[in-house]
Amino acid sequence: MRATTARDNERRQATADGGGPTRDDGRRAVLSGPWLLPGHDGRLLAFAHVDGAVLRWTESTPGGPDWLGPDVLPAKNVTSLTVVQGRNRYAHLLGRRVRGDGTDPLAVDLVYAIQYQTGRPMSEWRSAGNPLAQRARSAQTGLPAAAVDTAGTLHVFAPTSEGRVFLRREDAQGRWQPWLDLKTRACPDIPAAVATSTGHVELLVPGPAGALTWYQAQPGAAPQPGHELGVVALPGSVTGLETSPGRVTYYLTDVAGGQIVAVRAGDWPVPVGGDPGDGRHAALATTVDGHPCTALAHRDADGRIVVGLCPTEGERYGVWWTDTGTPCLGDPALAQDAHGRVVVLATAPDGTLTLARQTDGPGLTLGDWIRL
Repeated sequence: MRATTARDNERRQATADGGGPTRDDGRRAVLSGPWLLPGHDGRLLAFAHVDGAVLRWTESTPGGPDWLGPDVLPAKNVTSLTVVQGRNRYAHLLGRRVRGDGTDPLAVDLVYAIQYQTGRPMSEWRSAGNPLAQRARSAQTGLPAAAVDTAGTLHVFAPTSEGRVFLRREDAQGRWQPWLDLKTRACPDIPAAVATSTGHVELLVPGPAGALTWYQAQPGAAPQPGHELGVVALPGSVTGLETSPGRVTYYLTDVAGGQIVAVRAGDWPVPVGGDPGDGRHAALATTVDGHPCTALAHRDADGRIVVGLCPTEGERYGVWWTDTGTPCLGDPALAQDAHGRVVVLATAPDGTLTLARQTDGPGLTLGDWIRL
């Protein structure tokens, strides 16, 4: 189900940068991801971050089932990564880069690269800086969250070990604005950022006593504190999804109850079950049997992929969970293919990527799992 030939020039460059894989089958240990994104031509893109590189697979035709790759995209010294996408379908890769030989304090900055067209080489890695400019303090900055608004502006939210969150974004000419301190307190985790169809970017900042949303009064404005959510999120579990125009639903694991909850600003958290493990939940807006729905996926307490489905913003009516019986490492990803089918992607225990696609029958039923 895959073509194992990568572009020769990318492979040579990866080797020159010290980031080339020892083999072409994608079985290197996944450090971050995977991610699954729709490309501008309808083909899906799968990314996985491994030591020294990002591996990328591309559907050979819109809707599959065959895949090309992995292509090797060098990512020297990038220790962790996140991938986000705007409405123009550009893929923004944002990483935390660590450099140093041990004789001086490590130098840490945030770097980003962009893939503009499906299956084509991405841009060079460029630095987005660090809100903690002093080298001795730079390592206190963690993996950022990011979102791309409807104008195509990249927003980078960088947490620090002190519990603060800083924002940096581009101006209309594509130049970086200064870092903005959001004045958060005791944020112990990566925040969750969501760009909405109304042009706003919303942020959920976890805290030891609860979670706080930040919102823009108008597109492009500086974020300001919003609603407090009556739930404490398990670190690493939060994801956000726009479920109606300008309205974001967050899915997270509640520390107190140990189960998944859905929560929207101004509403009470709704428990939805799911027997979650310790990872992040994937959420996708889709249509099933003609009805708008939210599809969910996560790794459960036994290490298997579990998929859920509920009416959009109708979690109180129940989420229908299905244990796929398929083991995985890390967090699964969700996307919709060119035919509107839900696709689930995860890292198999042997380090390869495994994928299943919704069948054409009623409901959300997955077909056979394949390896990329």
